[in-house]
Amino acid sequence: MAAIVYQTDKRSGITYAYESVSYWDKEKKQSRSRRRLIGRVDSKTGKIVPTDGRGRKKKEEVIAKRGPVPSVKTSRSFYGATYLLDMMGDKLGITEDLKDCFPSSYKQILSIAYYLVLEDKNPLYRFEKWSCLHKHPYGKNITSQRSSELFASISEEAKNRFFRLQGKRRTEKEFWVYDITSISSYSECLRQAQYGWNKEGDSLSQLNLALVFGEMSNLPFYYRKLAGNIPDSKTVKNLLADLDILGFSKVKLVMDRGFYSTDNIKALFKERLKFLMSVKISLAFVKKELDTIYDGFRSFEYYSEKHELYCQTVQTQWLYTQHRPYKGDTLEESRRIYIHFYYDIDRAAESEKAFDRKLIALRDELESDRRVPEHENFYKRYFEVKTTPKRGTKVTVREEAVRKAKRYFGFFGLLTNETMDAITALELYRNKDLVEKAFGNLKERLNMRRTLVSSEQSLDGKLFVEFVALIYLSYIKKQMQDTDLFKSYTLQSALDKLDVIECFEEPGHKLRVGEILLKQMEIYESLGVSPPSSL
Repeated sequence: MAAIVYQTDKRSGITYAYESVSYWDKEKKQSRSRRRLIGRVDSKTGKIVPTDGRGRKKKEEVIAKRGPVPSVKTSRSFYGATYLLDMMGDKLGITEDLKDCFPSSYKQILSIAYYLVLEDKNPLYRFEKWSCLHKHPYGKNITSQRSSELFASISEEAKNRFFRLQGKRRTEKEFWVYDITSISSYSECLRQAQYGWNKEGDSLSQLNLALVFGEMSNLPFYYRKLAGNIPDSKTVKNLLADLDILGFSKVKLVMDRGFYSTDNIKALFKERLKFLMSVKISLAFVKKELDTIYDGFRSFEYYSEKHELYCQTVQTQWLYTQHRPYKGDTLEESRRIYIHFYYDIDRAAESEKAFDRKLIALRDELESDRRVPEHENFYKRYFEVKTTPKRGTKVTVREEAVRKAKRYFGFFGLLTNETMDAITALELYRNKDLVEKAFGNLKERLNMRRTLVSSEQSLDGKLFVEFVALIYLSYIKKQMQDTDLFKSYTLQSALDKLDVIECFEEPGHKLRVGEILLKQMEIYESLGVSPPSSL
């Protein structure tokens, strides 16, 4: 009769499990037992971990890697699109950096990222079907529970290491575009989901997501999750601190006017960083500089035929102050700064039309005695209202106030401490729309417009995997733009064209790729990847 006997080693504290079999010893004429070691008891789970009989754990079964080496099973799967991502991952260092930061789970991260890139807006529960049909880094299904565990295992330290490694692959000579978007959330459990100004117009609570892109490479390398009620201008100092921790001390930032504040300009000067930032013409110091060149601004010599607008640059001084506690004083010095001014005739006409329509609507409200409380300041600024018993209400427009309001229509400005001409600054700033397009990719294609995640850890991990997918998407999109591939394909149709290429695996043989058509080879070459070899 067999039974399991447990015995604890006093020296090591390890409890071993033995199979004890009773038998009758004919010579000694008594009952005896034989013991066979079957494993050690896991102190946490209480389960028996099998050993090889000498106190050592059994070696895990070694599974041969899939790829050009001999396969361990016979299979046929789609390979063309995942091969493309394999090659891009090697080229951009994504695979190498993920392996460095997540040695035990990088293949799972890559497989989910591949799925997000190739399957537009599909939820993760459909990963199983996709996994069965495609060759991908992990090679196996990742269940919903396993993906949640994967997301929760992605630590902040490992993420920062990945940002650092990816950032070093970008050139520090280029400007880095910084912007923020909102992500609506249905969850009431996320601490950073707050009500704020939602850029999508949703009435839901939201998270804010800050992203940094290379202006030349068009590739993201850093993001940060923020509470939904934090204004853009409040995030710059933390961004600078994060970039410093990551080892990027000499950066150049492009930002929109939502990031402008005196404190932010001061912080950028303090860190001796270069910046290019949109500014409101209504700012006192900006308006003052524009007034000095206003009369001759629309001279033909300042007209850009390429951009169809007028532009001039003013060099001025910024009074920089810094309190020095260790010296007990305040440092005051002037820093050189440039304001690039632009005038767009079409923009001015559209603004004037919109303004006139608004004045007409406001006048109608006053004359019909249907005043709107929110419009009281406009009434006082632009109208004189007189009411008499005989003539009733008479409304007169304040012409001087209207003239002052229209004076700056069509103008916009860029502020920088980097020496450059107005056209260079304009083109550099306009290229920042790549960030907005990237956010579109993130929220639309990666299904992130409204998050359903309820756990902080799962959200953080899922955002990271989607960020990895965004790097691939951004690179593919830039390659398609640079090679005019968009004239023939959309992003999805180009990926679908490659996705139908099959591969065959059979034990004892190397991976074999199916037939590749000329158009498919042209797509690979346009995307900067050599086609896979086929028979």
